[in-house]
Amino acid sequence: MEMLLDGLISLVAIGVLVAYAWSVKAHFFSEVMGPGARAIAAMVVITAVVYFYLTWFQSQPPLAALAGLVVMLAGAALFAVTIRASRAARLRFVFDDAHPHTLLNEGPYRYVRHPFYVSYCLFWMGWALSTWSAWALINIAIMLVLYVRAAQVEERKFAQSPLGADYAAYRGRVGFFIPRLG
Repeated sequence: MEMLLDGLISLVAIGVLVAYAWSVKAHFFSEVMGPGARAIAAMVVITAVVYFYLTWFQSQPPLAALAGLVVMLAGAALFAVTIRASRAARLRFVFDDAHPHTLLNEGPYRYVRHPFYVSYCLFWMGWALSTWSAWALINIAIMLVLYVRAAQVEERKFAQSPLGADYAAYRGRVGFFIPRLG
């Protein structure tokens, strides 16, 4: 059972990582990959290596592995829905210096302002849970800090752009990473 779960977790992880790599080249439109984006890419590689190691060389309770797999799949599903919702927008890549040119409020953007980052967080948290290791918490903490920082930078760029007033109203209605209730 453990080998089957490890295999499923690994297949989902590989699929998601390939989808993320595809999105960098085919979905996001930026001239260069800046230092912040490179830091995230490096941390993605490091975290994936650590999590693959923990998945295959440490034992996990089957319930933790299964629960983690479900959360990973939820992150992957949110990523796919967000790709669909933003396909025509020609979004810029993380930490791009240019001001945003589009304000999305369809699909998952109706509920959270940064659904890509939420999808990434769900994926990494699910994989961390599936490893059932305290070592995984170090990586997930670093990833969360990086994604929150990236979202904050994007929010500042929106505020300084011609879309600032519209974004302020949107920000008043829609949650940062967690949907607002009511």
